[in-house]
Amino acid sequence: MTDYKPEAEVEADSPRGLIPLAVAAVIVGAASGALGALFRFSLERADALRYALVAWAHSGHGAASIVVVLAAAFAAALAAWLVARFSPEASGSGIPHVEAVLHGKAPPASLILIPVKFVGGVLAIGAGLALGREGPTVQMGASIAHRIGTLLGRSATDRGVLLAAGAGAGLATAFNAPIAGAVFVLEELMRRFDTRTAVAALGASASAIAMARLMHGDLPDFHLPAQPFPGFGMTAAHLVLGVALGLLGTAYSRTILWTLDASDWLTRHPLIASPTRRAFARAAVIGAAVGLLAWFAPDLAGGGDVLTQRALVGAGSIAGVTAILALRFVLGSVSYAAGTPGGLFAPMLVLGAQTGCVFGRICFDWFPGMSASTGDIGTFAAVGMAAFFAAVVRSPMTGIVLVTEMTASFTLLLPMLTACFTAMLVPMLLRCPPIYDSLGERAAKRR
Repeated sequence: MTDYKPEAEVEADSPRGLIPLAVAAVIVGAASGALGALFRFSLERADALRYALVAWAHSGHGAASIVVVLAAAFAAALAAWLVARFSPEASGSGIPHVEAVLHGKAPPASLILIPVKFVGGVLAIGAGLALGREGPTVQMGASIAHRIGTLLGRSATDRGVLLAAGAGAGLATAFNAPIAGAVFVLEELMRRFDTRTAVAALGASASAIAMARLMHGDLPDFHLPAQPFPGFGMTAAHLVLGVALGLLGTAYSRTILWTLDASDWLTRHPLIASPTRRAFARAAVIGAAVGLLAWFAPDLAGGGDVLTQRALVGAGSIAGVTAILALRFVLGSVSYAAGTPGGLFAPMLVLGAQTGCVFGRICFDWFPGMSASTGDIGTFAAVGMAAFFAAVVRSPMTGIVLVTEMTASFTLLLPMLTACFTAMLVPMLLRCPPIYDSLGERAAKRR
């Protein structure tokens, strides 16, 4: 379907023309970074508007809760309609589509994907759906890279490398994590290391972050209180945390797939037989439910950065955090079934942080002597973020580097490695594939 070369041919290519490729990668990264920064800014404004609407509704305006519900339903439905009408490839995360293009299983998306992904992502996440900003930025970055590679007359091999680098630049911009963006290209998208890919990935991520920080600032996404280097005495606890997150990650992956199938089945009604009507109706119902949740608990809706930050500072009781964990578990899978643009990374980080927070709270409440040498609950929350990511995506290095950059904490590498080890082992033993492999196979059957 696409003219990108298969892996064996890519690896056999000579390093000739490395400088033109590097220059192209820098251009790709700068463009992806600028668009990603604009997308983040738009999301912040949409989130602020949602909070303002909920606050207005709570200020005593009669049946104003209906306005919140209807606004969320309409925004989500409009996002899904845009996808179904103009660019079906823009549905969901977009990472499975990028991987399919790279491996010759799908053609590159048309240029219209970029405005659909941008506007649809702002509408859906702004409406309160529990989706991540990285899905749109990754796919938009890949689409930009494909266009730039074509305009610059790069070879088929280089266009594939640039597409992966653009996707990595999108991830770097979404989370202010340049190294994670480059590692994501090598570990998840290309699944190999070669000079050309590494140069393109590093160049694109670096220029993307330079542009994004120029436009959006350079502070880490989360604040984690200073943590000591955990002693080896905590190794067993981190192994157990990894097992728990491996089980939870397996359940989450399967729940997402089940929810997608269930939503398809529930919307097979003669009155909504067309794909566009079906997408609109499904997203409207899910959006209305999310709007109702936002009315009662505004912080539970949306990407969830507020919840992640609270977990990193150890806020909340065991019962309260467990309730948030359960609600976000359901909300994340249901939101993804809406068929709107939006990623899985940010919701996964929320679940990992909440699980780590609960686990840490239990450890410190039941074994008070642990706290003297192991830091605080934020340690377990940060470790949980990386481990849950590893369990679901099966890309542990990306998860570890991503969390390290997002929290600007470099003392938790050993606990993260330890927890990621068992978090990856459990779903493999349970024969649960990586989520993007499963989503890619599902999409291939529907083409």
